[in-house]
Amino acid sequence: MIKATSPDRPLEGAQLWLVVLAIALGNFLVVLDTTIANVSVPTIAGSLGVSASQGSWVITSYAVAEAITVPLTGWLAARFGAQRVFIFCYLAFAGLSALCGMSTSLGMLVACRVALGLCGGPIMPLAQTLMMRLLPPEKQVLGTVIWAMTTLIGPIVGPVLGGTLCDNVGWPSIFFIGVPVAAAGGLLLIALLRGRRDEIVKAPIDMVGLGLLIVWVGALQILLDEGRNHDWFASVEIQALAVIAAIGFACFLIWELTEKNPIVDLRIFRHRGFTASALTYSVGFGAFFATVVILPLWLQQNLGYTATWAGYATGVMGVFAVLSAPVVGQLAAKMDPRKIIFTGIMGLAGLAAWRTSFNSDVTFWQAALPTLMTGPFMVMFFIPTIGLAMASVDPGEEANAAGVSNFMRTVAGAFATSLVQTGWENEATRAQSAIAGAMPQGQATIDGMVDGGQSNEGAISSLTQLVQGQSVMVATVHIFAIIAVCFVAAAMIVWLVPKPKGPIDTAAAH
Repeated sequence: MIKATSPDRPLEGAQLWLVVLAIALGNFLVVLDTTIANVSVPTIAGSLGVSASQGSWVITSYAVAEAITVPLTGWLAARFGAQRVFIFCYLAFAGLSALCGMSTSLGMLVACRVALGLCGGPIMPLAQTLMMRLLPPEKQVLGTVIWAMTTLIGPIVGPVLGGTLCDNVGWPSIFFIGVPVAAAGGLLLIALLRGRRDEIVKAPIDMVGLGLLIVWVGALQILLDEGRNHDWFASVEIQALAVIAAIGFACFLIWELTEKNPIVDLRIFRHRGFTASALTYSVGFGAFFATVVILPLWLQQNLGYTATWAGYATGVMGVFAVLSAPVVGQLAAKMDPRKIIFTGIMGLAGLAAWRTSFNSDVTFWQAALPTLMTGPFMVMFFIPTIGLAMASVDPGEEANAAGVSNFMRTVAGAFATSLVQTGWENEATRAQSAIAGAMPQGQATIDGMVDGGQSNEGAISSLTQLVQGQSVMVATVHIFAIIAVCFVAAAMIVWLVPKPKGPIDTAAAH
């Protein structure tokens, strides 16, 4: 083991809190970037001359790349030092964000987003690691709360900030906004942490496992993104991707279960409590993220909202989320966390079911009210679930459990983005055909509009727009119904977790 020659110097006062602030900002930026582009996809797609479905690669490419590097964090920290890796990724995040904003084609933007996700992945787990390492024991709970708030608020602020910048400045600004913050944060940490011990070891890496992970996750994500553009399995390309994903996944399972130093230790799934908790987390987060993706798209494409107002309608969930987080943390330490998680997820299911009553005449506040009420239920789901997963594993397995569960969560969010948009478009097409087929008096309607003073072309265009608008509305309601079912399924899964023998540590929930 190689150690730095300078001993650790205690951090205190302004220096301590500047370091905490810089670390928290790094975590915030990474989480923020998971949703900041959501409401801007139509604008980005139009600017780059691609379809909205192709534009969704801006979201999924980042999420998948991030998911791939999360399991690598432990090896990177051991091999190069946690502080060095964090600062390098922090500064690289600034440079790559600038390149995203300067992109002139979808290919360039997606490539930069992939690189951004690869750098962002290690920042999330290392942020909490460094806070716990640098803060004195009596201040570690406060550090965990600060870290948790940045993780919780990031996805909420993203749509609001992204929509405002996209409408008033331009879509590149949603990427440029993080450049000075990341650069300043990284440089500040270099100055404040200079000379501190940052231990490294020559840790082995499972290159085969990493390669298989990239192959099957990448193939499956491309299949989900491009399937709708190639008529799914009628396309040889999609068939090939399906075979690659299936074989890659099978080989990945076999290799990781037999490898001495696996990149993802799948033996953690021997714990029933962890398996059920992680599955609850993945299914629930996938449904939650699907809502965050589909809601702004529907508001913009069906109701004519700007990206700014779609962001406001999505971001209001943060109001009650921040207020309820401390209360939920205290409850989880006093009562069966499964009851809290179940209540939270069923609350989210109820709100998704509420949205199935929407129509094209809903006002802003009618659309935003369920989102506003999402906050407490979201906290009741997020905070205790991973704490319950951590309480289900043996001592010394917490780091691996956190990495695996976060990997599953990130992949679930990426897959949900592709699946929800595919289902939404397909359902809209089916609904449009059904509505058109149920209009035997269509020509009479057009004739009446012409008699009222419209041109024949204008009448046809008006009727077509009406049918398209209603078909999108029907599709949106259908998708929210499916999301509600997924939430209910996640709520049922949590009861497979054995009842904890004592209070869980919600500080591990992120």
